[in-house]
Amino acid sequence: MPWTNQGGGGGGGGPWGPPPGGGGQNPWGRPPGGGGGGPQPPDLEDLLRRGQDRLRRAVPGGFGSGRGIALVLGVLALLWLASGIYRVEYNEQGVVLRFGEWVRTEQPGLNYHLPAPIETVYLPKVTAVNRIEVGYRSASEGRRSERDVQDESLMLTGDENIIDIDFTVFWRIKDAGQFLFMIRDPEGTVKVAAESAMREVIGRTELQPALTEARQQTEQATQRLLQTMLDEYKAGIEVMQVQLQKADPPAPVIDAFNDVQRARADRERLRNEAEAYRNDIIPRARGESERLIQEASAYREQIVSLAQGDADRFRKVYEAYAQAKDVTAKRMYLETMEEILRGSNKVIIDGNAQGAQGVVPYLPLNQLQPAPQPQPAPAKPGQQTR
Repeated sequence: MPWTNQGGGGGGGGPWGPPPGGGGQNPWGRPPGGGGGGPQPPDLEDLLRRGQDRLRRAVPGGFGSGRGIALVLGVLALLWLASGIYRVEYNEQGVVLRFGEWVRTEQPGLNYHLPAPIETVYLPKVTAVNRIEVGYRSASEGRRSERDVQDESLMLTGDENIIDIDFTVFWRIKDAGQFLFMIRDPEGTVKVAAESAMREVIGRTELQPALTEARQQTEQATQRLLQTMLDEYKAGIEVMQVQLQKADPPAPVIDAFNDVQRARADRERLRNEAEAYRNDIIPRARGESERLIQEASAYREQIVSLAQGDADRFRKVYEAYAQAKDVTAKRMYLETMEEILRGSNKVIIDGNAQGAQGVVPYLPLNQLQPAPQPQPAPAKPGQQTR
């Protein structure tokens, strides 16, 4: 091997040469058979002794000397300054106080404030959604069912009726500094403000819409009004939602109210039926009257036109009669006889014919005429006739 002893010595050694004093040892000064061939952990006593030696060299006079005291004070000052490092979680805000006065609000992340007692920090949870019940208290471990609080739930509507309303307000912290220092009782403030806002909105709403179709509008109007009030208080609170749980008449009059509701429903039904009948009969009557008016107008135009025509025709006849009285009189006679005899059966007897003198005038000569024979129906194509 390249690291064998080149001096011609008897025993082989490693690349560092033979150990002093003979005897085979590894480079760490351990004998080959000294129990275990792996690296050994460092000696703690030796490390402590070396640290003490270095400290004595750095502070020759010990910690009681001026240099030692300065070193200790420097270490303590560094630890004191490092105590101002803090972390704001994602769901928190850091509210920093300087000698008890709110000076700033820090956002999530790693931040620093002057060490105590100069500055201190509060870390409230700002993403947690809180809820407040107004008009009722939900069931808990001590109660089996929810409890109605009539002092909070009974409200007066715009038409001077009483309504029983239970609702829930969901809110969270928007500004931690305002939340901690601008209001004393945040939950109580939100509850009182929510009840006041709901009473104002209900006071502008009539009973029937508040019970039926205006529930969503009531929730939205209450949320806007409540948020405006809290912003004026600088409460640092954001109203997430106002949710109506119940909107009913008061319990003592609910049966009578249901009867009134049924009567109103019947009235509305009958009104709708009357409206449907009116919408059906009025257009038909209008159409019929329009038809009669049109027929009367047409009849009037017809009569006027016929009268005008007859007058014109009579005038023409009179003018012709004035020019040729005999001819006109004869023509009028013939036209009149033609008009009279047009629809009657006639037997014409020539007075100059033979045998005409023996004809009795009152005989029913029209019955002596042979009855007309019925004509055979035309044969269909391909049908043989007999």
